[in-house]
Amino acid sequence: MRTIFSAGIQNPEDFKTKLLAWAQQFREVVYMDSNNYAQAHSSFDAVLAVDALTAIQTDYVNAFEELNTYQKTTKDWLFGYLSYDLKNDTEVLASQNLDGLGFPDLFFFQPKKIFLLKGDTLEAHYLFMCDDEWEQDLEKILGYPSNLQPTTLNSQPLTIQQRISKESYIDKVEHMRSHIYRGDIYEANFCMEFYAEDAIINPLETYQKLNAISEPPFAVYLKNHKQYLLSASPERYLKKEGSTVITQPIKGTARRSANPQEDEAIKQELQLNEKERAENIMIVDLVRNDLSHTAEKNSVKVDELCGVYTFKQVHHLISTVSSSVGQEYSPVDVIKSTFPMGSMTGAPKISAMQIIEKLEETKRGLYSGAVGYFTPEGDFDFNVVIRSILYNEANNYVSFSVGSAITYESAPKKEYDECLLKANAMRTVLMGE
Repeated sequence: MRTIFSAGIQNPEDFKTKLLAWAQQFREVVYMDSNNYAQAHSSFDAVLAVDALTAIQTDYVNAFEELNTYQKTTKDWLFGYLSYDLKNDTEVLASQNLDGLGFPDLFFFQPKKIFLLKGDTLEAHYLFMCDDEWEQDLEKILGYPSNLQPTTLNSQPLTIQQRISKESYIDKVEHMRSHIYRGDIYEANFCMEFYAEDAIINPLETYQKLNAISEPPFAVYLKNHKQYLLSASPERYLKKEGSTVITQPIKGTARRSANPQEDEAIKQELQLNEKERAENIMIVDLVRNDLSHTAEKNSVKVDELCGVYTFKQVHHLISTVSSSVGQEYSPVDVIKSTFPMGSMTGAPKISAMQIIEKLEETKRGLYSGAVGYFTPEGDFDFNVVIRSILYNEANNYVSFSVGSAITYESAPKKEYDECLLKANAMRTVLMGE
């Protein structure tokens, strides 16, 4: 059981900075920030959960069954992540590629303290065992200096290495196109890793810098002891509210321009680009099929197809697909039937994942997985882990990956350039460029 407190906040942006700084004392932290991006389906502007009472951490074997039991047993707020390699729990698949990070495949915890910020109103949900700490905590949070600024990010600039060379990338894309030509797949999301070894970074300051560059609607700071996710994700994976489920896949990317007229022209070109639209529509068909497994009959619909959305660094095509969930399905059933998200796999999904595994050289892990939360009522909201930095403080390994959708119409050099465009923010933050 929880006690709910509320307070008015004079400067929400300043308060969010103080709140996250205060949270660093805890072993488990999940912080999610919409960065005031206008969203039709947003429940909160920012959410913070800290300090586990209970937790679940496991590899992919029976992971969804264990999560389902945990969610049904606690009937409480749960925060955590699903790694991409949970695909091995839903299908006969394996992940044999290099894993420099060593994160668990699944991690969720039941926080003692939760902060929900909407507008200038803060709502805190404290477990009974610690609800007498609320006033003291709020006083400490408000006592942090205003407008905390990052100091020196790293003791020395990191040397970022690229796991797949440009030449190898182009060869692999051509190989993938040959699969498409033979009819094995229609589309696949192909990713490559950038990494640094013997790396020491300040996770909080790195997140602040990354978030400031991108200001995305699904930013996440996640800490599980010495394992960190610093995410500037623009993409929602899946949200359930009542019986309604929505997914919002991103497929289609174009650069921004500092010139307003050129920027608008780029945006319009993306809207009309047949290749980019085809990528998006193929994934929309895939997620419609995924949602149908737990949907009431005839309830799956496309609410928006190929809408153009503008972010600080890129324009994207985003579609919204919704369904009404059958009463016989649990929240975890809905997630399991749609995971991994189609925007990060391809179509048909299983064939695409098999081919991806052979051509990629790194285990994806949390990259292209999802971070989010369950409510006590069984609602949930999860992002897609892209545009993100992963850091294992125990072995000083830093990693970020980028990818693009490959179709038969893909030009390998252009796909490579798109990957570098998506890598810009992470490279800038880690290398001090």
